[in-house]
Amino acid sequence: MGELFCEQRRLKLQIMQMGARFTKCCKRYDVPGHAHELTFSCYQSRWFMKKQQPCQWLCDSLQKARTELNFALWAYVFMPNHVHLLIWPREREYSISRILHRIKQPVAQKAIAWLKTHNPEGLRVLDTGHTSQRYRFWQKGGGYDRNIRQIDALIQCVHYIHLNPVRKRLVQAPQEWFYSSAAEWDKAGTGPLSVDRQDWPR
Repeated sequence: MGELFCEQRRLKLQIMQMGARFTKCCKRYDVPGHAHELTFSCYQSRWFMKKQQPCQWLCDSLQKARTELNFALWAYVFMPNHVHLLIWPREREYSISRILHRIKQPVAQKAIAWLKTHNPEGLRVLDTGHTSQRYRFWQKGGGYDRNIRQIDALIQCVHYIHLNPVRKRLVQAPQEWFYSSAAEWDKAGTGPLSVDRQDWPR
């Protein structure tokens, strides 16, 4: 059963990363006490996150969102064309859709504004061809959202997130990828964002 789930997740992520339209059709489950493994991709799987500026915008947005919406950040990795997060909402009532919106929207707004000012020609790669939403930084759709409540599944998820850059042969060890919580888990203060160790289940 576990192997089947992993294969389904792998196929969904491949579809998202190829730039195909993948809209989540299942309901989000905002269940008190559950952690959420989240994945979202850049528009048409382009490598928007390969540069430092968008990554810093995402760091800032994540930091602000987790403070204002009161969720713990347990693991993260910013890949060139997609993002993985493991978060744990502290409130009994919360909305993953709202959390994702607060994380993603500021990054898209800043990227579009920056391009309009500094590189108008660069807007072409964000152009959707639709008047309702002319430009997109993130791929349309719900992305990937998995509820987790068991400690062994949480540990497996953290390892999966941290190994992304290794699987893509971008680095040899997880700690070598800067925009990841791998090094931060080894030694606090070494990553671009802290992880909320105090909330990790014991």
